[in-house]
Amino acid sequence: MAWNRKHLLDIESLSADEIRLILDTARAFKAVGERAIKKVPALRGKTVINLFVEPSTRTRTSFELAAIRLSADVINFSTEASSFKKGETLKDTARNLEALSADIIIIRHSAAGAPHFLSRVLLASVVNAGDGAHEHPTQALLDIFTILEKKGRIAGLKVTILGDILYSRVARSDIWALLKLGAQVTLCGPPTLVPKTFEQMGCRVTHDLDDAIRDADIINLLRIQHERQRKAMFPSLSEYTSLYGLNRARLAITKPDALLMHPGPINRGVEIDSESADGERSVILEQVTNGLAVRMAVLFLINGGVGPQEIAA
Repeated sequence: MAWNRKHLLDIESLSADEIRLILDTARAFKAVGERAIKKVPALRGKTVINLFVEPSTRTRTSFELAAIRLSADVINFSTEASSFKKGETLKDTARNLEALSADIIIIRHSAAGAPHFLSRVLLASVVNAGDGAHEHPTQALLDIFTILEKKGRIAGLKVTILGDILYSRVARSDIWALLKLGAQVTLCGPPTLVPKTFEQMGCRVTHDLDDAIRDADIINLLRIQHERQRKAMFPSLSEYTSLYGLNRARLAITKPDALLMHPGPINRGVEIDSESADGERSVILEQVTNGLAVRMAVLFLINGGVGPQEIAA
């Protein structure tokens, strides 16, 4: 199939075939990253703007390097030294950036729906790099890409997402992507952070950690989203760790080939101990590596790229 979308705003609206096309294209770009010369001219002459209204290091750096590898001109927009401080609206800021001939605007914003709003008022392509507690599509794509590399399939796998589901945009994007590709998804965490309403998406919800991880092929850990929580959702971090933290003893009941994932940054000693995070079953750093290939694929496709066959040529 051919990619025919101008933006990447979420995973929910994508078809399984569209997700597979992004992953196939990312695979081709990962191969490019293993060459001596890692740059390709796919976005030469194009301008990409990182509009990160919410702080980020990993995602912004990954998108920046992806655009550079594609030979684009890249501008990092800092809200700390911008007209946002003077009261300018998101719409006006984005339109001014577009007036500077921006072709692609990558936005991270604390408000859910901000990328969708910009896609309706701009001519430039818009990529969602995380909007509030709504979605984080490229994180889900790199998670799926990593699972495929390690397991060879998604369909039929048992994936447990553990932690703060309620406030996690990563969880929502992961759930949509996994279910569309045929995985079985279990959500686990404190009842206040993993309400039964998530069963409406097609997930299994449990508050028993042993039950959640015993048969899992993948365990994806999420950090506590303090910055998005409106109040304390559990008594203390130590209590959370005692009930839901992953450690050596708890790993002992899991499948020997179960993989550990985490979108970062890790709260070591809270959701996972250092021994597990750095162990042989952890693919956390591989997720970071794969994020670059996935983001190159996304920028390439929304700019009009056909697919992996074009890269190979």
